[in-house]
Amino acid sequence: MDLTKTRNTNMEPGVSNQSLFFSYTEFTLLGFPGISQWRPLLAIPFFSVYLVILSGNSLIICLICIKKTLHSPMYLIISVLFAININVSTAILPKFLLDLLFHLNQVSLTGCLLQMFFIYFMAVCESNVMLLMSLDRYVAICRPLRYHNIMTKRLLVSLTFMLLIRSFVLVCPLVVFTSMIQFCKSNIILNFACENMALLSLACGGTTRPQIAGLIIRILVAVIDVSLILISYTSIIYTVMKTATGKSRHKALNTCGTHLLVAMVVYACGLVSSIVYRMETTLSTDVKNLFTAIYLLMPAVLNPFIYGLRVSEIRKRLVEYWRKKMNKLFS
Repeated sequence: MDLTKTRNTNMEPGVSNQSLFFSYTEFTLLGFPGISQWRPLLAIPFFSVYLVILSGNSLIICLICIKKTLHSPMYLIISVLFAININVSTAILPKFLLDLLFHLNQVSLTGCLLQMFFIYFMAVCESNVMLLMSLDRYVAICRPLRYHNIMTKRLLVSLTFMLLIRSFVLVCPLVVFTSMIQFCKSNIILNFACENMALLSLACGGTTRPQIAGLIIRILVAVIDVSLILISYTSIIYTVMKTATGKSRHKALNTCGTHLLVAMVVYACGLVSSIVYRMETTLSTDVKNLFTAIYLLMPAVLNPFIYGLRVSEIRKRLVEYWRKKMNKLFS
């Protein structure tokens, strides 16, 4: 505990005057507290999920890197999405597994803020990738003759860099404002990760600034990004139905449908988790933790299966890969 120099007069009821003088700097992450006796068994499903995420996403990234036929902008963007999936799960699950198996659930305020920054930074990056995918498909289908002139590697790198800056600029104020909060209610975070709302629930006094920063992120990501994505795919579907026929129409709709399905999974998981976390009186902490896990991990689990099954080029390369493995195994 650190002594603070200033006193916060806007204290909530039930917080003693003595708590005005300190703020916790060490916390305990306690995910799924309602099943404390059975928590070690959670290591089995969460470790399995982590293996699926690592193996599925890494396999497709490797295929995209190795096969020259998959070096088009669309597949490179998909590989960036899978890299984000791996990074988010790695920022959360190893720490949680150590907690479940060896009770290593202590985290400093600095470490907690770093994890929170990384989680939200990658979440905004994920939305940016969804937006970049919709732009790529719009140019490919609505401006096909100029696609290779517009979607160059140089433009792709520039857009990626701009989107990284956007993610950094959006998430930094949230983390900075949260770091200024005084935490004196408790040092137990009832979550398996340093999620913003769980950390702010331990705050003494006003949390207006981080809440406003979080609201701005939600508006810019959930409203603006989703609106731009819907506008892009609406234009694509209109163009496809108007100009394409037969196999070309089916291929275009299938590809765009795949990207839309992935975007729906990402945004739907985020929306449901946000709604559930605000139902303070009706749902238990364990249920909220479960929906947080779905929001953070489910897209990373499903994305390789969605792209592996629905995108023909990736599916063909996966089939070739497994045939080679089987031939080596039985030869």
